[in-house]
Amino acid sequence: MKSVRERMDILSAYREVGTYRGAADMCGTTAKTVKRKVLADTAATADGDTEPVAHNYDGVRDVVADRVAKTYGRITAKRLLPVAVAAGYDGSGRNFRRLVADAKATWRNANHRGRRPGVWTPGDMLVIDWGEIGPLFVFCAVLAWSRWRFVFFADNLRADTTFTALAACFEELGGVPATVLSDRMGCLKGATVAGLVVPTADYVRFATHYGFRPDFCEGNDPASKGLVENLVGYVKSDLMVPAELTVDDLVGANRAGVVWCSEVNEALHSEICAIPAERLVTERELLRPLPSLRAQIGRLVLRKVDRLSCVRFGSARYSVPTRHIGKQVEVRVVDGTVQIVLLGALVAEHRVVSPGETSIVDDHYGGPRPAPARAVRPKTAAEIAFCALGPIAETFIRAAAAAGITALAGDLEELAALQAAHGPDALIAALERAVAFRRHRASDVRSILAAGTGVAHPTRPGDALVIDLPVVGTRPLSDYAIGEGT
Repeated sequence: MKSVRERMDILSAYREVGTYRGAADMCGTTAKTVKRKVLADTAATADGDTEPVAHNYDGVRDVVADRVAKTYGRITAKRLLPVAVAAGYDGSGRNFRRLVADAKATWRNANHRGRRPGVWTPGDMLVIDWGEIGPLFVFCAVLAWSRWRFVFFADNLRADTTFTALAACFEELGGVPATVLSDRMGCLKGATVAGLVVPTADYVRFATHYGFRPDFCEGNDPASKGLVENLVGYVKSDLMVPAELTVDDLVGANRAGVVWCSEVNEALHSEICAIPAERLVTERELLRPLPSLRAQIGRLVLRKVDRLSCVRFGSARYSVPTRHIGKQVEVRVVDGTVQIVLLGALVAEHRVVSPGETSIVDDHYGGPRPAPARAVRPKTAAEIAFCALGPIAETFIRAAAAAGITALAGDLEELAALQAAHGPDALIAALERAVAFRRHRASDVRSILAAGTGVAHPTRPGDALVIDLPVVGTRPLSDYAIGEGT
C-alpha cells in the first residue's frame, strides 16, 4: 500500500507542475524515478500504440522467473547474478535485486496455498511430535481443542518408545481421541505411495487396539502442526535447558515433566483465553474409552529364572526372588530400568547395568550375602575324635591351617591322645589358650597342659584405679632449715 500511495503522489505532483524535476522536489525523490513512474503509467493507460518501458534486465527476466520457480521462491539475487551475467545481463546489482524481488513476489502470489486457521472439535485431534537436545529426546502431544499438553522423555526414537509415550498420554487423558496427527516419522511410516503415507503394521495394530485413526501431515510442512511445534520449542526453553535435564536420569526427567505439565495446564492459555485443565474436563466426556486390556508394546522378551535365581538380559544378570526359580518371566526396559514381570505382576526391578555385570537385590535371597566360610569336614578317626571336642576344635584347626602348619594331621592324633590323659575339660581349656596366643602345635598344647593352673592369664587394661587417701598434716619448709651454727 505504501508503494501504491507513493506512486499516486508522484503522478499527482507531475500533473501539477508538468516537469520531472519539479515533481521530484515535491515528493523528495529523483527525477529518474518520477520519469519511470510517469512512463509506466502512460504505457498502462495507452491504447496499445505506445511501446512499453524497456529495462536492461528484460533479456534475463525469463531466466530469473524459471530459477525462482525451481527453488520455490528461496533463491537470492546474489546467487542468481552470476547466472544472469552469463545470460547477457550487464546492469547494476541494485537493479537486478529489484528484478529478483518482483519475480519472488509474483511467484508467491501465484503459489500461495490459501492457508486458513484451524478449527478444532472437542475429542477429535491429538497432535504429536518429537524434539531433542543432544541425546535426550522429548515426546510432545497437544490435545487440539483444549490445548492440554503432555511430555515424555526418552533416549531413543524407536517405534516401541513412541507407542509407550502415546499409551502414557492416553492414560493421562483418561481416554482416546478420534485422530492422532503426526509428521512423517520414520518409526511410524511404512511407505509412501502417491504422496500418501502408509503406516507400519505395528502402528496400525496399536491404533486399532486403542481405537483412533492415524493421520500424517504433508511432507516438509511443519506449519500444518504448529500446535505441537510450538510446544516442542516451549519445552526446550522452559524445562529442558533451565532444569539441565540429562539422558542419564530419565526417571528424574519424566518426574520433572509431570510437574511441568501440571503447571502449564493449570495456567491461562493466551490463545484460547481458558485453562487447558478445565477444558479437558469437558473434552474428556467426548473421548473414546480406554481399552480394558493394555497393548503389548515392543517385542516380548521371555526368560527362564536359572538356578542362581537370576535372568540374563543384554548379556547381564538380574536377580529374581528365589521362589520363582524355574519359572518363565517377561523382561522389559522402562525409563532405564529393567522390569521383570510374572503373570502381569512386577516381581523385580533393577537399574540397567553394563554387559557382563550383575545386579543383585539382597532381599531376593533372604538377606545380605554372608561372609564366605569353608566348613570343617572331619574324615579320619583322629579328625573325628578331635572335632568331637566342640567349636574350639574347629577354631583350632582353622587357625593352624591359616598359619601354614603342614604337620597338622599328625598333631591331631597326638592331641586326641592327650584327651585320654588329661580329660576333655582340661584339653578344651588348653586349646582355648593356644588359640588366644596363636600356638598351633601339639607340643604347645602339651606345654600348656603341663603348666596346669600356674600359668598367667593376662587381661586387657581396666579402668583407672581411684581411691580415697587419708589426709595428713603438713609443716612449712622452715621447720626443716638447718641453723647457722650447725
